[in-house]
Amino acid sequence: MGGRQTRTLPVAVEVRRSTIDGRGLFAMKRASAGRKLGEMAGIVIGEREGRRRARRRRRIAIVEIGGGKAVDASSGGNEFRFTNHSCSPNAFIRVCYGRVEIWSKRAIRAGEEITCDYGDSQHNGKLRCRCGGESCRGFL
Repeated sequence: MGGRQTRTLPVAVEVRRSTIDGRGLFAMKRASAGRKLGEMAGIVIGEREGRRRARRRRRIAIVEIGGGKAVDASSGGNEFRFTNHSCSPNAFIRVCYGRVEIWSKRAIRAGEEITCDYGDSQHNGKLRCRCGGESCRGFL
C-alpha cells in the first residue's frame, strides 16, 4: 500500500473549465476509437480506506482496482482525475493489472471533453448528474 502509480499520457490532454462539473479533461488532438488515452495516477490505498475517504468528499477521484485495493487520484494524481461522468460517454475506464486506464469508445474530436460512465459509485444515486445527455439517468 501507499505506492504511487506511474503516469502515462499517450494522448495530449488539457484540464480546463467543464460545462458538466468544475474542471474537466479535454483532448488536445483527435483520438481514434479504441485508443488508450492515458492512465489515472494516484496513491494505492486499501479499498476500505478508499470507501471511508469517499464518504467524506463530494468530488471523488477513487477507483477500486481489485484485490482489496483502490487508487486515490486526489492524492498524487494526474490530469485523468478530472475525467467527468457522462451517461453517454466517449471513453471508458479499464482496470488492468492494478492500473486505471482510460480508453476511447469512439473517435474524440480535438477540444472535446473526455467523459466516462462511472457506473456504480460511492454517491449511491444521491448526486445529481449534470452531463446533459439525451439518455441522462439523472443521478450518480
